[in-house]
Amino acid sequence: MAGSAGAPVEPSARARAVERRLRESPGPPDGWRTYSPARPRRRTGWYMTGLAAAVALLAVALFPQQVVGWFEGDDSGQDAAPSAAESLRPREAPDAEPRLRPTVSEPFRGSPAAHWADGAAGITVPPAKATGWMEAAQVERALRQSRDFLVASGLDPRVLRGERPTKAIAQVNPHQKDVQEYFRTALSSTAPTERTDPLLLFSRFRPDQARLVGDVVKTRGRLTYREGGRGAVEVTADVTFVYPVAPAADGGRDAEVVRTIVRREVVMSWDDPAEVVTEPGTMSLLSYTLHMTNGGCSGPTGYFVPPFGTAAGQPATQDRRVDPYDRSEPIDTGDDTAMGKGCATADRS
Repeated sequence: MAGSAGAPVEPSARARAVERRLRESPGPPDGWRTYSPARPRRRTGWYMTGLAAAVALLAVALFPQQVVGWFEGDDSGQDAAPSAAESLRPREAPDAEPRLRPTVSEPFRGSPAAHWADGAAGITVPPAKATGWMEAAQVERALRQSRDFLVASGLDPRVLRGERPTKAIAQVNPHQKDVQEYFRTALSSTAPTERTDPLLLFSRFRPDQARLVGDVVKTRGRLTYREGGRGAVEVTADVTFVYPVAPAADGGRDAEVVRTIVRREVVMSWDDPAEVVTEPGTMSLLSYTLHMTNGGCSGPTGYFVPPFGTAAGQPATQDRRVDPYDRSEPIDTGDDTAMGKGCATADRS
């Protein structure tokens, strides 16, 4: 039956769908050919980064030395990250450092020693265990006293100024006649020989010629031990000392700084008192070997002689090069530069 005129007409399904879509979309519908561009990205950050990089590259090109100086404190100055303690012989020399001259304020810059420990802290002492005639606690004490000898002979400020190494001598067996004679001769002679040079055991500078810069000496090395003859505990020290020094007469902040680098191998015997005549708390010296750089090339004087001024440019007497920081091999006692004899050209200082 047909509806009456004026009656409401029910919308079709299509019309209802269009109406619902219009309600849900607040704006006009997109045409099928229209294009909505993406929101533009801000490039300010990348632009500024690129500009900064360009300025940095230009600065390096125009002022390379100054730019290196900005970063020298991180790589080769006083605040350089410390190296791990040396517990075994290294396999190779330390990595190269930027070639920067030492200064009074930064005496170790440009040197591997900038990463080394200060003083006695750079000498590694191994764990102790019963060896020879000693129990573990006795070995521990012998190792500690062995390091004390190195401190007394190579780090004591008074000894470095040329004073008598009384503490170090007190640790040596007074009944070891040959060594006691060496002490008497070496420390009293005004003209020491290669065999009686006090530098073989003690680090010394003439106070009227050189002064230590600051109060820090950098060290790197270790102690090892084994059972020796007659049940003794034989301790071997292999330590490199780096002494920054300046001319004694120049106390200014712009004074020339030279690093005297000394490597020592000292073998000490803590003897069984039942087998060897000795005194409690003392040891016998079995051997001592020295290798030095920037310590003098002439005959023995009893003191290190840093090459200040024009002496620093004089050619070496030996036609070969050495790296004074290379600890990967034992000291070659057949080398003319060992035991303070002769000179070679140092790759770095």
